[in-house]
Amino acid sequence: MSTESEEIRGIGHSVKRVEDDRFIRGRGNYIDDITLPRMLHMAILRSPYAHATLNGIDASRAQALPGVVAVVTGELMAQHNLAWMPTLSGDTQAVLVTDTVRFQGQEVAAVIAEDPYVAKDALELIDVDYDPLDPVVTPQRALEEDAPTIRTDKEGQEGNHIYHWEAGDKEATDRAFADAEVVVSLDTFYPRCHPAPLETCGCVADVDPATGQVTIYMTSQAPHAIRTVFALVTGLPEEKIRIVSPDIGGGFGNKVPVYPGYVVATAASLLIGRPVKWIEDRTENLISTGFARDFHMTGELALKRDGTMLGLRSSLLADEGAFHADAQPSKFKVGLFHIVSGSYDLPAVHVSADGAYTNKAPGGVAYRCSFRVTEASYMIERLVSNAAYELDMDPAELRRKNFVQPDQFPYESATGFVYDSGDYETAMNLALEQIGYSELRREQEEARADGKLYGIGLASFTEVVGAGPAKDYDIIGIKMNDGAELRIHPTGTAILKISSKTQGQGHETTFAQIVAEEIGIQPEKIKVMHGDTDNTPYGLGTYASRSTPTVGAATAMVARRVREKATKLAAHLLEVSEEDIEFHGGNFSVRGAPDRVKTIQEVAFAAYTDFPDGMEAGLEGVYYYNPPNLTFPFGTYAVAVEVDEDTGVWKVRRMVAVDDCGVRINPMIVEGQIQGGLTEGYGIAAMELITFDENGNCIGSNFMDYLLPTAWETPKFELHETVTPSPHHPIGAKGVGESATVGSPAAYVNAVIDALQPLGVKNIDMPLTSAKVWDAIQTAKAGAGSA
Repeated sequence: MSTESEEIRGIGHSVKRVEDDRFIRGRGNYIDDITLPRMLHMAILRSPYAHATLNGIDASRAQALPGVVAVVTGELMAQHNLAWMPTLSGDTQAVLVTDTVRFQGQEVAAVIAEDPYVAKDALELIDVDYDPLDPVVTPQRALEEDAPTIRTDKEGQEGNHIYHWEAGDKEATDRAFADAEVVVSLDTFYPRCHPAPLETCGCVADVDPATGQVTIYMTSQAPHAIRTVFALVTGLPEEKIRIVSPDIGGGFGNKVPVYPGYVVATAASLLIGRPVKWIEDRTENLISTGFARDFHMTGELALKRDGTMLGLRSSLLADEGAFHADAQPSKFKVGLFHIVSGSYDLPAVHVSADGAYTNKAPGGVAYRCSFRVTEASYMIERLVSNAAYELDMDPAELRRKNFVQPDQFPYESATGFVYDSGDYETAMNLALEQIGYSELRREQEEARADGKLYGIGLASFTEVVGAGPAKDYDIIGIKMNDGAELRIHPTGTAILKISSKTQGQGHETTFAQIVAEEIGIQPEKIKVMHGDTDNTPYGLGTYASRSTPTVGAATAMVARRVREKATKLAAHLLEVSEEDIEFHGGNFSVRGAPDRVKTIQEVAFAAYTDFPDGMEAGLEGVYYYNPPNLTFPFGTYAVAVEVDEDTGVWKVRRMVAVDDCGVRINPMIVEGQIQGGLTEGYGIAAMELITFDENGNCIGSNFMDYLLPTAWETPKFELHETVTPSPHHPIGAKGVGESATVGSPAAYVNAVIDALQPLGVKNIDMPLTSAKVWDAIQTAKAGAGSA
């Protein structure tokens, strides 16, 4: 048989997202869309205090309100051994308070009612006897000798120190600093922010009292891991627990942890025997769920006077909140912050980190980056720019002088990462060319001559994604490997089941394209399933820019495994040896006789109807991928800004982003991911901030106080790319562009500080509000005047 096949729209094609067909029609299926027979509704009472002794709860008035079915307290949960739960960092966290409130917004009690409005009204009828205690609102205060101990529940816990962690060679780094001709230092704070997904967290818990089957519909980015944690918390057999994550309205790491609301709703359904729905409101989401960042960082860069980098020291103090609930690989206490050497050939690096309990919400998450990589990139790029000003060198030239060179790959960093590939200078040169760097510097000189504040900022970054190799990467002991299951139906269409969970990345499209590339079936004929633990392979889920490097790789590998069997079937059908079969674009042909062809559809049908003796029927496979290494996307961002000296307002004139994430599966989707990441990076640099007053009250608990960038404020992004495929990755992709936030906050801050160089401003912490910039200008002027 001869066939003229159409082009397969696999890797590299900008296929429209199949998910959008239902989303733009309002046919998405979110948690709040789920309604079950006899379903009850839950609302949570939260503490107004950041630190207080809980003396007692009187829920009699709430219990008497018509429509209220039950009031759940910590005391009731304790009777069923459910008052505490494990965190993803191996700590414990209160489900409902039994003794001491440890952050404002902590869960104190829950009302279960027939109607959500009745449940909310009943919260106001619960009387709680609090005895306020002095709150601890900074990690520095937490580590002082006279600070009150926050975790009085932990046996043997003295004070508020959680961990000390180090990476790199301290002695070698000390020697590098002893040999340095110039040492540049920086103290900076990467403030607490919030992923703020469009959809808040929630669940519908349904425990069948007859069968013991537990089905929980949940806003989870990691349903399999959550199922395991639930089994550990409740003691229920894991095969009796089914987690279903339907459509998710954004996650950004916020929907990775286990939250008390999930546990309480499940316990209530178990005790009452009816389904229970819980949907948090916006303030609950901002005040109590997983935050990001909150690192107090100090860095020192040792250099020769000609700009050669010799060594780097960095120390940080992490504010972990009331419970250590970071969603980080358990071996690395501050995630992958030790990527802090970035794109530079630094022979000696030492990193030290400490974590402290405070009276704040717990749960640092990988928000729009891999684990804590954004903070690391910010640290090194701010230091490099400062060093350029100290040495009176062009910031681009200092970077160029110290980049890891292409012939050095694979490159082992001073903290132990093995970078697979890279071409950092090419990426930076493209960014400089596209923004017109030389001309901008000339314009800057002219502007300064006219007394104008005009700045240019650069940030070159190397991220680390794809966690990770089983020998080093796990969360609460579960290795960070992921799986894919592929079945080709008799008629030649396919179903792919993946362990990751999409929440906007376009997995239903891009993962089908991976199969299309490997098997030759058009992506629209491949159904992608995810988010249901009973119907997908086990895996650690979607966060930290790891889906494509892990689950995408598993998809490619299982497709190749299925193709191997298809090749055997084609050889049987064409009556030749397997070695004589060639595959291209969905067709199996005989080498030297191209007219003798069987399509993948014909081969698939034969897998169920005409397979050789001794061969198992069917055409399917499962693959669990253990990455041999992480992957290292990189890039350079360039920003030009103008600063109004009289008001402190800064405006972005140009923003050019050059990303290298290897081969792009779907360029259009990658571009969308980068646009979103750059918007988040701008928001962090310009406006996003969660802070606390001296009483531990959260400032940033609503969208009047916690500002998110809209289309009005967000600048235009000019996107460009270089392509450096990774030799270690099965599909050649280093990521899907989710790393786009990594360098952009530093680029903006470097641009504003570059604008303020004539005034002598050396550092400003984010967010760069106009008031903060104006204060820096006035302080610099006052200092110059007094001098």
